Amino acid sequence: MKPLNTIRSSLAAIAFGCALLLPVAVQARGYTPQGLCGGYARLDIGSPAGTCVALLADEAQGLRAPRRILEVAPGRYWVVDMGSWEPRRGRLLEMVLPTEGPAPRRARFSVLAEQLDRPLGLAAGPDGRIYIGESGMIWRTPIPSSPGGALQRETVIDGLPGDGTHPLKELAFGPDGRLYVNVGSDSDACRDASSKQYPLPCPDLAGPKPRAAVYEAVLAGPDHKLQSFKPFATGLRNSVALTVLPDGPAKGTVLQGENSIDYEDVGQPPEELNRLQAGRDYGWPYCVGNRQPARGYENRPGCKATEAPLMLWPAHAAPLQMITGPAGSRFAGQLLVAWRGHQPPGHRVVGYRLDARGLPSGKPVEWLAGWSPKAGVRPMGRPTGITVDRQGRLLAVEDFNRTILMLLPDTGAAPQK
Repeated sequence: MKPLNTIRSSLAAIAFGCALLLPVAVQARGYTPQGLCGGYARLDIGSPAGTCVALLADEAQGLRAPRRILEVAPGRYWVVDMGSWEPRRGRLLEMVLPTEGPAPRRARFSVLAEQLDRPLGLAAGPDGRIYIGESGMIWRTPIPSSPGGALQRETVIDGLPGDGTHPLKELAFGPDGRLYVNVGSDSDACRDASSKQYPLPCPDLAGPKPRAAVYEAVLAGPDHKLQSFKPFATGLRNSVALTVLPDGPAKGTVLQGENSIDYEDVGQPPEELNRLQAGRDYGWPYCVGNRQPARGYENRPGCKATEAPLMLWPAHAAPLQMITGPAGSRFAGQLLVAWRGHQPPGHRVVGYRLDARGLPSGKPVEWLAGWSPKAGVRPMGRPTGITVDRQGRLLAVEDFNRTILMLLPDTGAAPQK
């Protein structure tokens, strides 16, 4: 994930004290509604013909920095709200959508957990429980029988590194029940706070517990207890975009969207889509793009010995989540990606169709685009998390803009002037 230093202070300075807020007439942060979309406020965000983008919730409902969303039971959505980059500001929320009432309607929330430490990962496990990744630990809970019910927290993995530039833990289950976890690098390019390069080899890659890696957890037995937790693939700067293909010819393939080193250049270096394999090295911090030497490491050999990316993506697109479109939805057979980046290729949600090999290829399908800032209408899009619910609807969350959005069929409601 790209560092969010530009928003760190503003998010940390704002506090919302209410656990449950009723809808009030407050505009989303920087958005001006443009009529109605499925009974909700309609936002001027580009989407395919015949669709519109609805605003389900924003800071009027107490959202601070939502990062992930997942439908855990029919009509019940859990939302990871990181709060800010300060420790212990995160919350786990439950969202339900109103089925009646005057338009524009707003979602309703209850708080399930508070004082979480920079939470991110949110995944349904094979045991029917929901797994949450905080910066230093992973825990799970059964889904309460009723909305807003008490959780039964159980720690699964503890003692994970929660310091440095990339402390967030993304989670992804494979079809065999193995759990993959992001352990991001301590720095942007293996340099200290004064941009001085660390001695080689990079300390993040040393020892039995390296950072800049994706780890594999084996859970087994009737209680799905942790059996092992070890590095799966290394040389990966920050794997907050992480998924495992659930079916098809490439079933079980682990895919990672690399948030590459932060050059100031608009077009360099490219982001990467990597097909992860056990024990392989993917190059960080020495190599970028298609196994090219990174700046400062031009004289260090070895990039050709690392794994080549499956696909190159635009520089600074900043992939912050990846999911596979569920069968039976219009997104089936696609890898969906939230690109949060502030440069032109970013601020959109795209899909890549899976080819005959079962792997993403070709040009992206733009599901949410045209999301550049427009004065008095919308801010720049900042999608950080996506999901497709049981009804086949795409939902997206934005951290900086503090919104939850939904892509819906356009019923032709005329914009209100």
